[in-house]
Amino acid sequence: MNDRTNLATTKMKQLSSTFQKKGVINGAISGLTYGIFATLVVVARGCYDPATIAALSLLAVPFILSGLNDLFAGIWLLIYIKATGRLAELGRTLKTKPGKIMIIGFLLGGPVANGTFLISLQMAGAYAIPISATTGLFGALFAWIFLKQKPTKRIVVGMFVIAAGAIILNLVKPEGAEQFTLGVIFATVAAIAWGLEGVFASFGGSMLDADVVVNLRQLISGITTLLIAFIFASAFPLFIDTFVAVTPVIWLAIAGFSAAVSFLTWYKSNTMVGVAIGSSLNVTYTFWGVLFSIMFLGQEITFTIITGSIIIFIGSVLVAMNPLDLFRKKDN
Repeated sequence: MNDRTNLATTKMKQLSSTFQKKGVINGAISGLTYGIFATLVVVARGCYDPATIAALSLLAVPFILSGLNDLFAGIWLLIYIKATGRLAELGRTLKTKPGKIMIIGFLLGGPVANGTFLISLQMAGAYAIPISATTGLFGALFAWIFLKQKPTKRIVVGMFVIAAGAIILNLVKPEGAEQFTLGVIFATVAAIAWGLEGVFASFGGSMLDADVVVNLRQLISGITTLLIAFIFASAFPLFIDTFVAVTPVIWLAIAGFSAAVSFLTWYKSNTMVGVAIGSSLNVTYTFWGVLFSIMFLGQEITFTIITGSIIIFIGSVLVAMNPLDLFRKKDN
C-alpha cells in the first residue's frame, strides 16, 4: 500500500513539475515574441511621413497602430480557433459570467495599456520598453491583493530589483527626447494596466479556454482601440492612408502575429504558474526589445539603458524561479 502511495505521490510531483516547466516556457516565449512585436510596430510607424505624424493628435498614430495590430492578431487567432473547431466557443464564452468579467481585462490591456505603451515609445524611444516591464511588479502586487497569491521572499526581492532597474533607466535623460518624462509616465500607466489584466487573465483563464479568451481579447481590443482613434483623435483618414500605403499594413500584420503568440502564451503562463511568475517572465521582452532596437533600429547604446535593462531582466528571473535550482541535482 505504501509503495502505491509513494508511486502516486512521485507521479503527481512529476506532473506538477512538467506543468510548471510548461508554464515557464510559455512565459519566456511570450517575452520574446512581445519584444519582436514592439520592434515591428516602431518599424511600421517609421513608414509614415514625419510631417503627417506631426500634424496629428497625440493619440492618432499610436492608437491606429495599436488597434490594427490587435485586430490583425485577432484575425490570426480566429484562423487558429476555426482550424481547431472552436469557433462557436467565442459566443459561448462571452455569455458566461467569467467571460463578461474578462472584458474589463481586455479593455485594460488593449486600449489603455497598448495605447499608452505605444505613446511612450513615441516619446521615450526604447527607454519606454524596460519601464513598462515593471508590470511584473504590479502584477504580483495586484495578484497578492485580489487573488491572495502571496509572493515569496524571493519574488518580493525580484520585484524590488525590477523597480531598481527602472529607476536606473531614468537617471539620465536621452538627448533629443524632450517628452522623455511624459513618455515614462505613459509607460508606467501601461505597466499598471497590464498588471491588472494579468489578474483577470489568471482568474478567467483557469475557468475558460485560454485560446478562445485571447482571441476575444485581441478582437475586442482592436475594434475598441480603433473606435477610440476614430472618435477622439479623428484618425479615420490615417486609417485609410495606412492601407493605401500598404507597407505599414504588412509590418503590422507580422507584428500582429507576434502579439497573438505573445498573449496566447502569456495567458497560458498566468494560468499555469500564477500572475507573479507569468507576468515577470513576460517582461523579459525588455531585454529582447532593447536588443532588437539596438540591432535594427539604431537605438543609441548608453550605460543606463544597458544596466537598467539587465537589472530588470535579473529581477524578472528572480521572480520566476530560484536561480540556484539550475545547479542542484535532481532526484531520480
